[in-house]
Formats: sequence, C-alpha cells, structure tokens
Amino acid sequence: MAQIFHSKRFDSFSSENSILAIMLLYILRCVGRFHFYSYDMTRQVEAHHFCSHVNEDMRQCLIYDGPDANARLIGLEYIVTEKLFMTLPDEEKKLWHTHEWEVKGGFLFMPGVPGPIQRQDLDKVAKTYGKVFHFWQVDLGHDLPIGLPNVMMAVTRDGQLFHEMIQETEKRFGVSIEGEREARAYMSGPELGIHPLANGGGKGLKLELREVDIKPVESVARVFV
Repeated sequence: MAQIFHSKRFDSFSSENSILAIMLLYILRCVGRFHFYSYDMTRQVEAHHFCSHVNEDMRQCLIYDGPDANARLIGLEYIVTEKLFMTLPDEEKKLWHTHEWEVKGGFLFMPGVPGPIQRQDLDKVAKTYGKVFHFWQVDLGHDLPIGLPNVMMAVTRDGQLFHEMIQETEKRFGVSIEGEREARAYMSGPELGIHPLANGGGKGLKLELREVDIKPVESVARVFV
C-alpha cells in the first residue's frame, strides 16, 4: 500500500552500500497520520506523507490526502530535530508542533511496513518538531486549492481525534493503534521536554490576507560594475 519514489541517485550504489540504499528508499515511504486545522480542531483530515532527508537534522514531506496514485497533493511539512528547533525565534516556534504523542499514541504509522522496522525510525521522529501548511481544503469538498494556506497541527493527547476516524483508519489500513501504542511505550519525546511555545503556544493560528503597497523597482539600489 505504501508507495516509493525511485530516484536515479540509487542506481549507482554498489553492493557494499546496499543497506544504505535500502534505508534511503525506506525513508521515502508513505507515512499515514492525521492533522487538524490549528484554529478548528473539529476539522480533521488524513495526511499521508512522502518524506526525504535534507540532512541529519531536517526532513521535508509532500502531503497527500491518501496513499493511492490518484491522491491529491494538499500540503507540505518540514520536520526538524530538537536541536534545530531551539535555534528558532520565539514567534516562529508557535508555528511548529510536536510529534511525541502522535508517535507514542500510535497515530503515526507506515502502511505496509512491519512494526519493528517502523519503530526504528519513529523513535527518532518522536523527538522532533514539524511545521505544516495545507493548501487544499479537501474536507470542505473543494475541487481546487482555494483560499489561503492553513497552519495545521498534530494530536498531543487522547480525546482530540474523532473515534470513528480512528476506527475507519484501523480497518482500512489493517493497523492497530492500541497495539502500536503498547509497542512504543519505551519511546520518549524531546530531551528538553515539549517547548511551551510549540503547538501554537496553546492558541489557534489562522492566516489573513492584508493588502500593502508594492515596493517599486525604483526603490532598489542599482549597482554598476
């Protein structure tokens, strides 16, 4: 059920590096999870991520509304380590959410990937922070990505996700959220604990469009060589 994007960069790997090649393919697998609109927790959507590493401290993900070939690209997420998150300005930190409960609670999973293999990577993800924007409001039935981008957040405790959504997901993907929760009990979140400004700082966040004067070309200093 999970899809893997192939890249020519893998064609040159020698047999000695086959393990590395497999790992690189693995991180591009589809990750299933849930997002809700930062300002409206009743608007909950599936968010299937296809992720790759930028470097050891950052991943970038394309977000689709499903794992199938006809799924719609609805958003983007950037995932960073705690070390990188702590370098961000305080106002910026509010745009980022934690992954600890999403992982430990069993709500983040990789369709088609054996549990023990998933948990090797998810143990690291539990300590990270993510910044998500959705551009397509599929929950409203839009046929096109209409309106402004929306800041999205992830679950941070039980009782936030609709129970019927959890049940339907377990049935469709053959996963046991409760079973994964038990298997992931040993995992831990950020070493410094969850930052108080993360997850919107406890507030909803919504983008608004504001008209401003355009800076004219004449105002840009010219440099003659």
